[in-house]
Amino acid sequence: MTAHDGQAASPQLPPSRTEPDGSAVVRLLSYNVRSLRDDREALVRVIRACAPDVVCVQEAPRFFRWRKYAAWLARRTELTPVTGGATAAGPMVLASLRAHVEHTEDVLLPRTPGLHRRGFATAVLRFGPAARLGVISFHLSLQAQERYAQGRALRQRLAGMGECAVAAGDVNEQPTGRTFRMLRDEFHDVWEKAPWGAELTSTAAAPHQRIDAVFSTAGPELIAGGVPVGLPGVTERDLRAASDHRPVLTVLRVPARRG
Repeated sequence: MTAHDGQAASPQLPPSRTEPDGSAVVRLLSYNVRSLRDDREALVRVIRACAPDVVCVQEAPRFFRWRKYAAWLARRTELTPVTGGATAAGPMVLASLRAHVEHTEDVLLPRTPGLHRRGFATAVLRFGPAARLGVISFHLSLQAQERYAQGRALRQRLAGMGECAVAAGDVNEQPTGRTFRMLRDEFHDVWEKAPWGAELTSTAAAPHQRIDAVFSTAGPELIAGGVPVGLPGVTERDLRAASDHRPVLTVLRVPARRG
């Protein structure tokens, strides 16, 4: 990777699969979709090209007829709604039929008067007979003090999801910020551990900062993570048109856990 362009080597990513030992290679995409206010067909093309097993959505539709729009996105990307949306104040989790949903919970965070309500969409997913992954989709506050309190809640929630878990979402802060540093000190920042593709996520049209990230507990093996620039089927035009953020694609290997 070179410091000036935020690019990393982009070897071919392994496909989703279950290994003979029961471990599972899982593709997880984190994407702030801006309530589907941009080019929806471009958004669908980007998601489908990433071939995700799990999508952690931020700014999912959450107002009038929000379930209809969430179902549209799931159907067009050949995924299934798992949890979240309006019930989590925006974060949502989608998954392929490969994932068996074992548990879901939507968490609403304390609201600061005058600011948007925030929450977490959480799920425990099983791939194959014994590879379990805890997943949190999050979108933290624009206000620094509230963001830090929400980051502490996220840290506690992720730590409580077991040895194999990830939190993916919009931090609304760069890696030098206090909240981002707190999460990075406690968990693995996937871009730091296994950089792939491009680093910068905002804005989509002129990326100059990394405010979207995936954090992992110690259990999963981190294979690759970054903005899917150069991935077959993902075009620069679609990345600019689909949303005001660029997505983060992570590939990880989840070990099999018996019992």
